[in-house]
Amino acid sequence: MADEELDDADELELDAGAVLPCDELSSVLVVDDPRQGLWELVDSGWADEHLPELPALALEQDPIHRHKDVLAHTIAVVAQSPPRLRVRLGALFHDIGKPLTREITHSGVTFRNHEAVGAKLTRRRMPEMGYSDELTSQVARLVHLSGRFKGYDTGWTDAAVRRYARDAGPLLGDLNDMVRSDCTSRNVQRIEALHDALDRFEVRIARLAREQARKELRPELNGDEVMSHLGLEPGPEVGQAMKFLLDLRRTEGELGAEEVRRRLDAWWSAQE
Repeated sequence: MADEELDDADELELDAGAVLPCDELSSVLVVDDPRQGLWELVDSGWADEHLPELPALALEQDPIHRHKDVLAHTIAVVAQSPPRLRVRLGALFHDIGKPLTREITHSGVTFRNHEAVGAKLTRRRMPEMGYSDELTSQVARLVHLSGRFKGYDTGWTDAAVRRYARDAGPLLGDLNDMVRSDCTSRNVQRIEALHDALDRFEVRIARLAREQARKELRPELNGDEVMSHLGLEPGPEVGQAMKFLLDLRRTEGELGAEEVRRRLDAWWSAQE
């Protein structure tokens, strides 16, 4: 009986010291140049066991013209992305939906909705490897949105730009870093054009965010509070007071109700 208990204890100790697949993959991804490590995961059979979607990418994007295979492209994108785990995982998973969505037609090869399929595969595979639910959800979101920017050169409206930023939320910076990395063309002009478009896109997002914040800014006192404090009835004077308070908020930020009332009194005395 004692020997059996000892064997059980040894097994528990081995399990506690075992390296999870997520730890092995993460250690490869966060180095400056992950290419050799990723190829070793594929060539050694590790990926076949723990991340079979990765070696499955070893297919030609265009079997007619024999363009680069998706696996080589994926590893190149990972290497070009910033060495932050969430971004690198997004880059690694961003095309894993392509094998399931590839269609060869007379006009070429398509991968319709591969981002949505890839996001579903990500949500399934990452927890099995030991990644947290939170990180899995974030990476799946990056994968789902990874192809959205490709339509920007068709002439997006301001509403479309805001929607992109809103859908990305706190992942906006990571998403744009992924987009910037997702160009492995040998055509330098094509790469420069993508980066230039993304630079202008980010400037536009920031401008629209400032404009939206300015529109949503409100005075620290509402109309009822202004009328009560100054003893006014509804009328143009209230509108003038509200405009003064809004300008005050825009120029000096949040001052607190007591200070705002003091400034309002001074402004009202000057009007009288």
